[in-house]
Amino acid sequence: MTIHVRSAEAPERADEILTPEALAFVEQLHERFAARRDELLEARRVRRDEVARTGRLDFLPETVGIRAGDWTVAPAPAALQDRRVEITGPASPAKMAINALNSGAKVWLADLEDASTPTWFNVVDALLTLRDAARGTLAYTSPEGKVYALREDAPLAVVVARPRGWHMDEKHVEVNGRDAVGAFVDFGLHFFHTAKRLVENGQGPYYYLPKTESHLEARLWNDVFVFAQDALGIPQGTIRATVLIETIPAAFEMDEILYELRDHASGLNAGRWDYLFSIVKYFRDAGESFVLPDRADVSMTAPFMRAYTELLVKTCHRRGAFAMGGMAAFIPNRREPEVTEAAFEKVRADKTREANDGFDGSWVAHPDLVPICRAVFDAVLGDRPNQLDRQRPEVEVTGSQLLDVASAPGAVTETGLRTNLYVAIAYIAVWLSGNGAVAIHNLMEDAATAEISRSQVWQQIRNGVVLADTGETVTRELVRRILDEETSRLAGEVGADQFERYYRPAADLVADICLSEEYTDFLTTPAYDLVVAR
Repeated sequence: MTIHVRSAEAPERADEILTPEALAFVEQLHERFAARRDELLEARRVRRDEVARTGRLDFLPETVGIRAGDWTVAPAPAALQDRRVEITGPASPAKMAINALNSGAKVWLADLEDASTPTWFNVVDALLTLRDAARGTLAYTSPEGKVYALREDAPLAVVVARPRGWHMDEKHVEVNGRDAVGAFVDFGLHFFHTAKRLVENGQGPYYYLPKTESHLEARLWNDVFVFAQDALGIPQGTIRATVLIETIPAAFEMDEILYELRDHASGLNAGRWDYLFSIVKYFRDAGESFVLPDRADVSMTAPFMRAYTELLVKTCHRRGAFAMGGMAAFIPNRREPEVTEAAFEKVRADKTREANDGFDGSWVAHPDLVPICRAVFDAVLGDRPNQLDRQRPEVEVTGSQLLDVASAPGAVTETGLRTNLYVAIAYIAVWLSGNGAVAIHNLMEDAATAEISRSQVWQQIRNGVVLADTGETVTRELVRRILDEETSRLAGEVGADQFERYYRPAADLVADICLSEEYTDFLTTPAYDLVVAR
């Protein structure tokens, strides 16, 4: 065997996941598909460089036949017919997983990606959690003696796992002398240990596919699915995948992505924060017309975001696929009931817009938001499990509308700049400590929100943006000064040991990637290097 696990901290029961048979399966995935993964990552770079050179991104002329064709994806299995509320969160620790499964949501997005720091302990612990959940044996007792168990008085949420994106490697696993592909480790070990049991339970191995940039990347996933089902003797079409349309090139290939996955496709999701991050990344050097206002000002009602979500609903329903809405990231604060109620009203308004636009369900980040989202979709759906019949023929979206960033209301302010730097440091610090999802100022932040925060700062420096509230130009010197001030602020909010272990290196990393002449494609890549080095 040419695969082996490098020494690293792991849960006590790691050997139940890292069996020779399971590792051999992961090795097979690498032997067949790792080279194609590498080629697709290079294709991403080439395409981005071309867009930067020409300033153009549009629907693909070579796939016009697919967009015009009369085809649909495979009908959804019974377990995925009703997805009106989906709760998201990491699969480790187990108590959070149990709370998500018990939340009353129809689906739990078990996140091995943006809401998870890929320490080897977290990766293996999450896979143990998902295997135990499939077996119905998941339980946890806290050090204080509090017992967490799966409820028996109501249905549990259906698990849809999100493996890491194609860009992430797994440095704790070596295959043929190189780091493993994180997506193959996550998918391979999860599928190997849960697929047959999930089928026996009347469900199946279901996945969310993140960071997809093209239909060719979706084709690779489809080929992986075909191979995996044959290898384990599971009927073709058992796997179902929902693709996050969270990159700007993918927004121009929604039909094509569904077509490539059509025997395994379940739907598309409007991943709003990563989508904004992708726009900044793709057009970071395209001038001020692509500079977004403060992150807090960019709502889903901005014209370019409306174009994106309406095209997603129309495309999905034309093809018989589910359209899934974006994240409600608010975290209730029981010490501030007025703040919480005001936030709940914003969540209701957001989910009402999605339900009325034709979405079949939406995401929340906290169990307390499940009843709010459910009530909104109940009012629109009634007894129907979804609204696939809502075809939206009146929607016509052009490429220029998808790229009309300049029409977004709002401004770039010092307040927004400070918030971006504070959030980036605070989130990365917690990420370095091993927690990939953290509440900051009553919002659940994950890697996607940190990515948009630090990317906006880099773009503002690159374009010499003038702050609307102070009149100052965003320069490296200004950012360095504010970064130092926000770092000092955080030093006063956390203990000295925590600050030195996590917040100071986080601030150094934010400085490196925001002040660099070159743009860093993913902040989690250098942050992961720090985690491994520890």
